[in-house]
Amino acid sequence: MFDVVCLGILVADVMGKPIDTVPEEDKLALFDRMEIHIGGCAANTAIALSRLGAKVKVVGKVGADPFGDFIIDTLGEHRVDASAVARDRTVSTAFTFAMISSRGRRRFLHTMGADATFGLEDIDIEKLRGARILHIAGTYLMPRLDGTPTMELLREAQKVGLKTSLDTAYNDQIKDWRQIIAPCLPHIDYFLPSVEEAEKITGQTAPQKMAKSLAESCPGTIAIKLGSKGAFLKTERIEKLISPYQVKVVDTSGAGDSFVAGFLRGLLEGWDEVRCAKLGNAVASFCIQSIGCTTGVRSWQETLRFLEDN
Repeated sequence: MFDVVCLGILVADVMGKPIDTVPEEDKLALFDRMEIHIGGCAANTAIALSRLGAKVKVVGKVGADPFGDFIIDTLGEHRVDASAVARDRTVSTAFTFAMISSRGRRRFLHTMGADATFGLEDIDIEKLRGARILHIAGTYLMPRLDGTPTMELLREAQKVGLKTSLDTAYNDQIKDWRQIIAPCLPHIDYFLPSVEEAEKITGQTAPQKMAKSLAESCPGTIAIKLGSKGAFLKTERIEKLISPYQVKVVDTSGAGDSFVAGFLRGLLEGWDEVRCAKLGNAVASFCIQSIGCTTGVRSWQETLRFLEDN
């Protein structure tokens, strides 16, 4: 039995800091620090949830290579069940090089690797049963799963009593963002895109208008992540900006996934959506104070104390 199944992209992240400029061809530039971390929306959200005391399973795909070993081992170290992660000898594990500026802003180079071949044939539907929430993490970076296959997963999850949530990822190669997500929207209980992705889907620039457009097809709760401005929450009863907490920013990597983890953790407690969004902002505020997508996430008790003090 699991609280949450996080199904989606798994990535090995190499992070360099500070990198403010990219050298010209055949030139060398130096930076001070490099770290290797687990990444990808499914892994980030799962690890943050585990640190917050939830019981989590990950479903995804990696290569049969050292980076794949690293991802499987790291999930295990964080008490996340990785038994449903597929291994494929014909592809490499997805990989990202993150260039972090001295201001904490990021630029990415990414190869989709195994995530590009992840499809329904890699997923045992029976392993979703018994969970409370199915979270799809990384739509737009799983071309064989995006669209109708994801809709089928969400619909099946709802049939067996799971709540469903979905988080998107930015992909500048996508031409028609709305077409891909449209089949899924009626089957999402909690839709948690970033403001950049919500803008691409809706064509709107104001969060309130984005949320209104999404709500025309999505009957569930919508929380649009606004980065340093917090989150915009829309339910049947509420339209509200949830303000962020003011902390020193070291690295914004994983902030969105941490928000999702906090939001879902609040749902497990039976909290209302506003309190869930505040918890999401709190978890994200811890995340951005350390390098890495999950390094800064604190325990459930520490996070609750932070909420009480703020």
